[in-house]
Amino acid sequence: MPETAAVVAEPPSRVATSEFTPLLRTVREAGLLDRRQGWYAFAIAGNALTLAGAATGIVLLGHSWWVLLLAPVLAVLCARTAFIGHDAGHSQITGNRPRGRVIGLVHANLLLGMSYGWWNDKHNRHHANPNHIDKDPDVKADVLVFTSGQTAGRTGFRRWLTRYQAWLFFPLTLLEGVALKIHGFQDLRRRSPRERLVETLLLVTHLLAYTALLLTSMPLGTALAFAAIHQALFGLHLGMAFAPNHKGMEMPDPDGEGWGHLRRQVLTSRNVRGGILTDWFLGGLNYQIEHHLFPSMPRPHLKLAQPLVRAHCRELGISYTETGLVESYRQALRHMYEVGEPLRVE
Repeated sequence: MPETAAVVAEPPSRVATSEFTPLLRTVREAGLLDRRQGWYAFAIAGNALTLAGAATGIVLLGHSWWVLLLAPVLAVLCARTAFIGHDAGHSQITGNRPRGRVIGLVHANLLLGMSYGWWNDKHNRHHANPNHIDKDPDVKADVLVFTSGQTAGRTGFRRWLTRYQAWLFFPLTLLEGVALKIHGFQDLRRRSPRERLVETLLLVTHLLAYTALLLTSMPLGTALAFAAIHQALFGLHLGMAFAPNHKGMEMPDPDGEGWGHLRRQVLTSRNVRGGILTDWFLGGLNYQIEHHLFPSMPRPHLKLAQPLVRAHCRELGISYTETGLVESYRQALRHMYEVGEPLRVE
């Protein structure tokens, strides 16, 4: 039997497996799946010290409007904290699950006021089926929609949002920091009694400590302005980090033949090229393809895995998407613009 016939006859599941297995073997042999606990210990300690420094600055400058200059600084530091919580959720920091959960709870619930359990559950479902309209919670029709089919039945204010969502996307991310906190509190009722108790205590502790820090350090008006700037810029930073990753990329056909792990993760993800500053600003999420293929890979190894992944995709003829930062936003916004277009021409 000719070789090509044998390839065609091979079951799809075996083909899908065989595409990813050689890459996994290469990456593992290169040591790129090994933990980097020293690197993370330094990152966690450095992040804690800078947060403490920001809090000290708030206390010292609280009775001056100059304290508002620390709000953007704190927003950036909170984004760094979120990236550490994200990595803990993927077991990048430690292979010990209880220890990783503690790290996640401290960074998400205690330091940010976000539910680690809610976010981790939602994010893992996204990783399992990125851009799948029925299975990925990140492309579920809500404030934004991501397919023309999701525009059907949109009425009133939601219809207006969909019509202009491309222009409204970044302004809406200013509310993301607060929205993440609200979603986390709402999800607590789905948790087991023990999880609910632990998460609630940490969330309430964060809220009380944050409120006390601002109200004891500055007048009420200044405190409200500080909180508004801080939370808005925190949401914007997260939105800028997550927006380029999948929006405007392939969306698997819910009724079609399933893709294997390699194609499902590569074809739905977009990398963002750049240097040290881009890597820092996006928290390593600019290597989105590598992160999705190997979620437990430590963040500093993603860049090292990129040449291996790119070469493997080239060998198989699989499209590997990488753009500049500005171009990634343009592509994501263009997709949202096209989705909302039918509502603008009616």
